[in-house]
Amino acid sequence: MNAAVALTAVEHLAPANINQVRQLVERVSDADGDRPLSEHAWLHLRHGGDHGVVHVLAQDDSGHLIGYAHLDTTDPVEGSSVELCVDPQARGQGIGTALVTHAQDRSPDGRLRLWAHGQKSGAMALATSLGYTRSRTLLQMRRSLFTPLPAPTLPHGVRLRTFQPGVDDAHWLAVNAAAFAEHPEQGSWTQRSLELRMAESWFDPEGFFLAVRDEANNANGVTERIVGFHWTKVHGGHTHHHAADGSDHAHQPIGEVYVVGVAPDSVGQGLGKALVLVGLRHLRSAGLSDAMLYVEADNHAARALYESLGFTWWDTDVMFRVEA
Repeated sequence: MNAAVALTAVEHLAPANINQVRQLVERVSDADGDRPLSEHAWLHLRHGGDHGVVHVLAQDDSGHLIGYAHLDTTDPVEGSSVELCVDPQARGQGIGTALVTHAQDRSPDGRLRLWAHGQKSGAMALATSLGYTRSRTLLQMRRSLFTPLPAPTLPHGVRLRTFQPGVDDAHWLAVNAAAFAEHPEQGSWTQRSLELRMAESWFDPEGFFLAVRDEANNANGVTERIVGFHWTKVHGGHTHHHAADGSDHAHQPIGEVYVVGVAPDSVGQGLGKALVLVGLRHLRSAGLSDAMLYVEADNHAARALYESLGFTWWDTDVMFRVEA
C-alpha cells in the first residue's frame, strides 16, 4: 500500500465521515454497477448498531477517503464479516488488501468472512487473490412485470391484510424468526432491526402483506394468527453523473421481493407462491416495470418457485471465508 495512505479504525463515525463514505459508495456503485455494501452494513453505517462493529477508513495524504471497510465482529458462531470498497481511481495500490488485513487482525479469533457484491465487484477479485474460499452464494434474479402474472390462490381459511406498524411488530418478528430459523441474518431480527427499516424512506406498509388465519383460543374466542408474509420494497429511480464523459445516466425504479416467509406449520400449502404473486401484482399496480429478488444459490425449492414465476439470473453475490 502507498505509504501516504493512512488507515483509521473507529466504532462510531462522525457526520462528515458518513458523508464521505456515502460519496465513496456512490462512486464505486457507478463504476462496478453494484452497491458494495449490503443493506445491513448501510444501516449500521448510518444509524450505528451492535457493539463490536468497526469502521475502517483509508485516507490519502490530502484527507480524501479512498477506501472503507465495515467490520462486524458480533457473530461468535460464524465469525467476523467485512464489506469494503475502494475508490475506482485508487485501485491497484494495495488499499483493498490493507483493509482486509486490518479487518482480519481485528477479528477476535482470526476468522473472517468477506462479502463481494456483484460479479464485477472489486472485492470478488481481491478475495480470490488473497486465497479466500467461497462459502456462500447469493443470486440476484429479475423478471419483467409486463409479462403475465397469474392470480394468487390462498389456502382455505387464509386471508390477506397489510402490516400495521406498532401493532403487528412482535407477532411478525416471532413468525419471521420461525420461518428463517436456519437463516442467521434474517431470522435474528430484533425490534430494533424492524424499526430501522420502518424508518427508511422506502418503507410502505401498504406493500407489506400478511397472510392471517383465525383460530380458536382457550378463552372460547378467536385469535388472528400470522401464517405468512411478503414485504415488498421499491428502489427509487435516480440519475447520476459520469465524470469520465460528463454524461448523466438515469436509473428507473425497480420493485423487490424483499422478504417472503411462511410459518413452518403452513409450509407446503402453496402459500409462498400466492404471497409472491400478491406482492408482484402490487408492484405492477404501482407502475413499476421490473422486479428483483435475492435467493440463496443452494435453496433449490425457492429457486424453482421463482423460476416458475418467470425470474431469471441477473447477478451474483459471494461470501468468501478464511479460517484462523
